[in-house]
Amino acid sequence: MTTRTMDTAQELAAFLRSRRERLDPGRMGLPSHRRARRTPGLRREEVAELAGVSTDYVVRLEQGRGLRPSAEVLGALARALCLDASERDYLFDLAERRRPGTTGGPAASAAPSLARLVGDLSPLPAMLLDHRYDILAWNPEMARLLPGFEAAPPSRLNAMRLCLLHPAMRDFYADREQVLRDGIAHLRAAWAAHPEDRELSDLIAEFVTQDEDFARSWTEREVSVNGRGRKLLRHPVAGAITVDFEVLLPLQDPGLRLLIYRAADEESRASLDRLCAR
Repeated sequence: MTTRTMDTAQELAAFLRSRRERLDPGRMGLPSHRRARRTPGLRREEVAELAGVSTDYVVRLEQGRGLRPSAEVLGALARALCLDASERDYLFDLAERRRPGTTGGPAASAAPSLARLVGDLSPLPAMLLDHRYDILAWNPEMARLLPGFEAAPPSRLNAMRLCLLHPAMRDFYADREQVLRDGIAHLRAAWAAHPEDRELSDLIAEFVTQDEDFARSWTEREVSVNGRGRKLLRHPVAGAITVDFEVLLPLQDPGLRLLIYRAADEESRASLDRLCAR
């Protein structure tokens, strides 16, 4: 990603190559008598055979010649490459074959009712994010929980930017590497779903330039959208806090994400209560 907007043909080519190269021929049930392999993964002709298309077609796709595969061909390639649901969505987005119900532009701001809902979720820390991880609404508990949150100007309130570039957040996540990988995988999925979003492309370019960990993970082309899980936080005042998180999608604004934290144990609940009462 070196331009302001995505080159979908080249990204589709790179994604197909990366997913072909990760597959183990033995686990795919392919004959063992074929000639010795000099590169990892499946050969193009093997993918073509599994997908029911010509080898030349797979070659042209991997060379980024601007082909527009049909939904049927994309489905066959997804099965041949053993893509999971998030990777399949990414493949369809790159080929500009959107699934039903996923069209429509992203919301530019939080609807008043959603902003009120974020506030009403107190005392649970909550915030509303768009597909870029820009923070559109938050409650006081979330502002107190995230180090450096209140010092950041509103125009720069982005969850990934805080995590990557704000010094106070550097040691906040106990498993920072996994948190970054999950966030980057989400941004890559959003990047494919909104290929003309120049703000998103500029944001990714900023992160690639300024953070080595982001730049390295971005090249791995991991794609996923994680809707729930657990995080261990290391707050500079409250100490260790373990939270369970849940991500909810508003029906009328599916491009937005409502993130809610809940204490995972009584000790963490007590720590959150003390922090939010300050």
